[in-house]
Amino acid sequence: MSNRRPLFDRGALGEVQTAQDLWRRERLEGSPMRGGPYQTASGIPIEPVYTPASVPEMDYVRDLGLPGMDPFVRGVYPTMYRGQLWTVRQLAGFGPAEETNKRLRFLLGEGATGLNCTFDYPTLRGYDTTDPLAAADAGRGGVAIDTVEDMSALFEEIPIDRVSVSLVTCQPICNISIQSMFFADADRRRLPRDSLAGTSQNDFLMETVVTTAPGVLPPDASFRLSCDAIEHCSRWARRWNPVSFSGYNYREAGCTAVQEIAFAFQNAISCTEELLRRGLRVEDFAPRLSFFFSASSDFFEEIAKYRAARRVWSRIMGERYRVQDPRCRILRFHVQTTGAALTAQQPMNNIARAAYHALSAVLGGAQSVHVDGYDEALCTPTEMSSLIALRTQQVLQHETGVTQTADPLGGSYFVEALTNEMEQRILSVMEKIDHLGGLLKTVSSGWIHQEIALAASEHQKGIEDGTRKIVGVNCFQMAEEPAEVPLFEVPEALEVQRKKLDRIRRTRSAAGVQGALDDVARAWDTGGNLMDVLVEAVKVPITEGEVSELIKGRTGIWNPPLF
Repeated sequence: MSNRRPLFDRGALGEVQTAQDLWRRERLEGSPMRGGPYQTASGIPIEPVYTPASVPEMDYVRDLGLPGMDPFVRGVYPTMYRGQLWTVRQLAGFGPAEETNKRLRFLLGEGATGLNCTFDYPTLRGYDTTDPLAAADAGRGGVAIDTVEDMSALFEEIPIDRVSVSLVTCQPICNISIQSMFFADADRRRLPRDSLAGTSQNDFLMETVVTTAPGVLPPDASFRLSCDAIEHCSRWARRWNPVSFSGYNYREAGCTAVQEIAFAFQNAISCTEELLRRGLRVEDFAPRLSFFFSASSDFFEEIAKYRAARRVWSRIMGERYRVQDPRCRILRFHVQTTGAALTAQQPMNNIARAAYHALSAVLGGAQSVHVDGYDEALCTPTEMSSLIALRTQQVLQHETGVTQTADPLGGSYFVEALTNEMEQRILSVMEKIDHLGGLLKTVSSGWIHQEIALAASEHQKGIEDGTRKIVGVNCFQMAEEPAEVPLFEVPEALEVQRKKLDRIRRTRSAAGVQGALDDVARAWDTGGNLMDVLVEAVKVPITEGEVSELIKGRTGIWNPPLF
């Protein structure tokens, strides 16, 4: 562009390039070098050295800016961690609600500054605990929630108006029920909705692409539910982040760092277009769109990914939607250290892995971080592994000095060149999706599924042929494990939930249940916002399984086009 002002003088760049060419001929060529390939996990080639000649057109103000200034590459807030440390948001969820409540209160007591609740497999997929299709998984992988009574037990003695809460609901059929129950419980406590700060995952790709299960909704129905929740919160719970576009879960399924950001952004664009169609303004909801990203093992690629993502998002909001309000243009995201990189072999190595992953998230400017427990490749985290993960974050915050300045790696020729390349590759994938007709079409056709499967296959091939080293798995193996790791025993949930549900079904009003379900059905059939009626309906109480069954009866079941 004619108005660009490159940071480096062209004459000086020429001198640098000449010196680099000389160095390459006289010093690099013929020098011993370990075998490659020298590339990032996403396949971006890595040069042996980076210089100003690697970023010849960089315009500092336009391409980087300063923290809190467009395009926010160096951070979304002027003071970054000097002003406020990232939220220490450790994940917890297992068994019945009463047991998970103890873990949540333990984490808060040990210094966690936010809560992160995950739900069991039946809950995530819209089944009641006692459903024969789901009962075997009760309390597995998260906490069992059937009714608003469970939600009240989950957050008993926890000040949800003072502690931000993340609800890892994933699929919109689960999210809209769980989020409604959370708000209904807040109503019971007489807490104003605007006092509630937190996030719901609420990503329709989770149901249609990543964690598909028996009886999933068609993509358009799942997408509608996701947008219903965003619309409802933009009007009635303005501090709540009603969606967290879950690049993390796409990554766990096998996609690359580039695809992670591109898929998440295309998802956000699709939601934005739908909410505009419904009559909202971008300024009504964009400040509360949030993202959930992975921190994996390719340290510098992860840092560059976060920096590039901030620039891409700012330009999407500014150039595509002509939004000037900086609250709409900043990219706020939570990071979880990747579970896919954790190994069952020599599991104590996972402590080091997770610490490096968390460091990349912090150097990349995350607003909230969860560190995985070292035993998560084997079981639900024990209290001790959860404590070590929590302490890992506290060591980062208080001992390492990484919080003293914003974007400490900014200006590194390597990091800036990698950030630029990540940006271009992200945009290329997004353009491909646009060319194919948009995100909903690429989900319905199976294109997204195929892209993730291909990337996962390439990753696994690298492990199997040894080009991708995994310590303890394909190198530095041991005949016997050096230490026995205690496994967590998930508390029994099925009988606890069965007794609760039996009591609730005996004592609730049959007329009230029918009236609540009729209200939900009417909202769905007339194109109304389902969450507008569901927050009241769950108070009857009705169960998540009853809501899910009603919706599935109207939409039918979708068979994903898996290859």
